[in-house]
Amino acid sequence: MQEGTFMKPRHGHISESCRPISEILSLIGDKWTSLIIGRLRGEPLRFNELKRRVDGISQKVLTASLRALVRDGFVERIEYPTVPPSVEYRLTPFGHELAEPLSVLQQFALDNAGRMEAARAAYDARTGGEKPGRQKTQPIQPAAVP
Repeated sequence: MQEGTFMKPRHGHISESCRPISEILSLIGDKWTSLIIGRLRGEPLRFNELKRRVDGISQKVLTASLRALVRDGFVERIEYPTVPPSVEYRLTPFGHELAEPLSVLQQFALDNAGRMEAARAAYDARTGGEKPGRQKTQPIQPAAVP
């Protein structure tokens, strides 16, 4: 390494003890991951059946999501030597461990969606619709012409 240079930490703002937590939250916070895991929780599925059950997901995104889940050990890709070749995806035991708290979180979201919407509406009414973290913008006034 050259003198005066340094390598950035992989997660500069995250301590090493928090990194695993951050990675799992990032994974389950992904739009599609929780839906894929939820659909695979009941039974192994072939790619096209899984795509039909995850409404709105593109083939490209499903492929990328499944590869990531296989890489992380949550999903197993099983190839059957048939003609044409058949591939099935199923949760691993590790994936089933993740599915348990994820299903609780999903149920919490469904049970409390109305409460969150009510809280947002009350906040918006108090602040005039101003979004958190943003300053309310004032209309631009034309400059006076001398």
